[in-house]
Amino acid sequence: MTDRQKLLWRVSMAGFAIDDVKLFLDTHPCDKAALEFYEKFRDTKKQLEKEYTAQFGPLRADAVPVSDRWTWVDNPWPWEWEA
Repeated sequence: MTDRQKLLWRVSMAGFAIDDVKLFLDTHPCDKAALEFYEKFRDTKKQLEKEYTAQFGPLRADAVPVSDRWTWVDNPWPWEWEA
């Protein structure tokens, strides 16, 4: 597994944890432990996405730096990366 794949996997795991705890919080909105878990993984995912973007380019179009042109198209598309 490449460094890019490892980091992308970590981003995906953090995203899954966030999605899972959001479902729990829908029915337990005052659960302190769940709220802390959510905040921890939200911050972790943001940091991992920041690392990924710095090393490999943005994961989503809304993370593209905009200057005088649309740079989203400068990086390989997800399916163009080698395995």
